[in-house]
Amino acid sequence: AMLKFIEESPSCYHVVANVCDLYAKNGFTRLDEKKEWKLEWGKGYYVTRNDSALIAFRLPGKKSEVKGYHVVAAHCDSPSFKVKENPERKAGACVTLNVEKYGGMIQASWLDRPLSVAGRLAVENKKGEIETKLVNVDRDLLVIPSLAIHMNRDVNKGVELKAQTDLQPLFAGTLQDEKSDDGKEQKANGLLSVVAKSAGVKQDQILGHDLFLYVRDRGRIFGAQEEFVLSPKLDDLQCVHAMTQGHVAAAAGSHIAIAAIFDNEEVGSGSNQGADSTFLEDVLLRAGEALGVSEAKQRQWIASGFLISADDAQAVHPNHPEKADPTNQPRINGGPVLKFNSAQKYTTDGVTAAKFRQLCKRAGVPCQTFVNHSDVPGGSTLGNISTAHVSIPSVDIGLPQLSMHSAVETGGVEDTLMAINVIKEFFSE
Repeated sequence: AMLKFIEESPSCYHVVANVCDLYAKNGFTRLDEKKEWKLEWGKGYYVTRNDSALIAFRLPGKKSEVKGYHVVAAHCDSPSFKVKENPERKAGACVTLNVEKYGGMIQASWLDRPLSVAGRLAVENKKGEIETKLVNVDRDLLVIPSLAIHMNRDVNKGVELKAQTDLQPLFAGTLQDEKSDDGKEQKANGLLSVVAKSAGVKQDQILGHDLFLYVRDRGRIFGAQEEFVLSPKLDDLQCVHAMTQGHVAAAAGSHIAIAAIFDNEEVGSGSNQGADSTFLEDVLLRAGEALGVSEAKQRQWIASGFLISADDAQAVHPNHPEKADPTNQPRINGGPVLKFNSAQKYTTDGVTAAKFRQLCKRAGVPCQTFVNHSDVPGGSTLGNISTAHVSIPSVDIGLPQLSMHSAVETGGVEDTLMAINVIKEFFSE
């Protein structure tokens, strides 16, 4: 199920659209930030922002049952290449696309793989209104060709790749010009022509776009006992899948159960739809007002609540165990990983770690720990950014994986199932 979800989610916009479908099928009602909200106790709701962030929540049966907020947060974006405006560029005898890096990827992992383009279009309809439309060019469209070893004899000694020079994807042999309906010149087989055809719109309707490259490799199961999973976007769609599946499967508990999907974590979360926005805070405030709950009571629920920030974790690399901390060594299929950092890159402390370990024990799931090697700086995630806006007790966890930020990453089959069980237990409390 997870691999199918990832395959059908080639961009952050597709992730959110697919999660919307999941919640709609499970009886949740869609809300609109631009309209008034009318809520009922005992019901579930979800709301999106910018087509790339989503918050869903289920309410207990009545106000007197509420003990606090239970939140799980993950992110839907992954390192990739974003298509620039006017992307076609003549390069030698061919045409490449002008793209820029999005997030901190392992650049070489994108070379010589079948790629395509997905995202959203801003199109003008017949009424002159602008509406967004998902697009996925569902075929092998691009490749970023590496330079032959004969032209770079030192390639196996390590080569710095320049995005503007080395990482521009091959798109076409030639481009032909044609006239649009209003007489303007446009590329007959340019990128906008290709995506317009895939989206079922006319090229001259497209007034804006947010398009990203994605890897066409399908996820697969491998290993002597079929215990591993190899897939694009495991970081962080593995956690998104576990969170949403656990959310819809959970029984109504005594907390307001909230699943939050944020965008732009890979570039710092500083956007209207990122963890550093007021999205979560806005949803809590508006839901409280619609339910007739005072702000003081809401603050009480925050203080009595708990946030699980779920973003995949580094497993010990089999060829480089020296890169891992000597005493905290997560392994694939060893269960969810508690993430610690003294500089507060992760929000976990002794008390919140105890809470999560207790949760894992109730769910019958093992719990691992990750701390950076003291001489190897690590990454960050969305937990501490979210809690700066909604100051709720929090823990950072992840599922162990290898090759994080590669075009394809390696994780564990059992870890996904264990994460679903833990999150289901958390939301059912």
